[in-house]
This record gives sequence, C-alpha cells and structure tokens, in this order.
Amino acid sequence: MKILAINGSHRKGRNTAAMLQAVLEEAARLGAETELVELADYHIKPCQACNKCLAKPECSIKDDDMGALAEKMLAADGIVLGSPVYWANVTTYMKNFMDRTRWMHMVKNLLHGKVGGAVTHAGLRNGGQEFTLEIMNRFLAAQGLYVVDTRDQEGGLYNSGAMGTMFESLADGKVSWKKGVHEDALAIEECRRLARNMVALIKRLKG
Repeated sequence: MKILAINGSHRKGRNTAAMLQAVLEEAARLGAETELVELADYHIKPCQACNKCLAKPECSIKDDDMGALAEKMLAADGIVLGSPVYWANVTTYMKNFMDRTRWMHMVKNLLHGKVGGAVTHAGLRNGGQEFTLEIMNRFLAAQGLYVVDTRDQEGGLYNSGAMGTMFESLADGKVSWKKGVHEDALAIEECRRLARNMVALIKRLKG
C-alpha cells in the first residue's frame, strides 16, 4: 500500500507540509509506504487548452515535470492533497496542478478506484478552510477517487478533511497566534483520523 501526499503550499516544510506529514506518519504506522511531494520543487507549465486530451489520455506538454508526478499518482493507492487557504481557495500551485491532470480524466479516469483525502491550513479560525477542502475533495471525486473524511471509526464529530488554524485566542481586542500547526491538537488529530480512514478503505478495496 502506498500513499502519496501532494503539498500545494508555496512555503515548503511549513504548516501544510506538517499536516501532510502527520497523515503520512500515521499511515506509515499502519503499514503504508509513504511519500511527500512539494509542488514548489516541480516545474509544471499551465494547461494550454489544446484539447488533445479529448481524443486520448495524453498531455501534449512533454517538457516539464508533470509526467513524473503523474507516474507517482498512478503508482499510489491513496492520494492526499494539502493546500493553505488563498482567498477561500487553493494556491496557484495546487490549481495549476489540478488543471494539468485533465488528460487523466477526459477520456478515462486513470485514477479511478484510488482513495483520496485533503488537508488545509489558514490564519483565522474561519478563514475559508471549508471552501478549500471542498475544492480539493471535488477534484478528487471527479478524478474517480473515493474521498474519505475525518470521521472517527467509533462515531463523533468529523469534517470533510483536516483543517488547521494559526488563531489561538482573543483578549482585550488583541489576537494571539499559535507558533505552528503542531500546537493545534484538533488539526493533528484530524490528520491522523484521515490517515486511518484512508488506510482502512484501501485495505477494504484490496480485499
């Protein structure tokens, strides 16, 4: 079993990466092989809207890193996306990546049957996390993945993905902030739940 995490943050190794690492660490504890990809390390050109992928599952752009990333996605059993919130949306890196997977969907859903999940992080407690998760989850579902949430196996509260915030408290009109997502216990627990649910579903699908 292999789970691939794709980080759309422009800041490598920061809060979104830490959330993805929490997912991967829990998945590895349960026996999965894991890998974290930072889109900031990849050269991915924008989609040219040439529509060649309407005829066959192939992208006309060959001289960038999207092909290598697609190979990683095809080899994975599970894919978890991560993006900080930019204006209640995903980052430019993540959106460009999504657009460039069009050839994997138009003729045939090449990722069909895999398991997906998503994590996001924002400064404010209500900073657009729900919208950003919805965008990533809809993308995964459109690509044919089974999208999991952070539901506890024994019931209880859950979200459509893991959400973190830098907001700590408000006192006398002054906001205090967390030092990082590692101080957000709920976010880290949601990441672990996401991992457990992904691993459990992959195992069921594999029979």
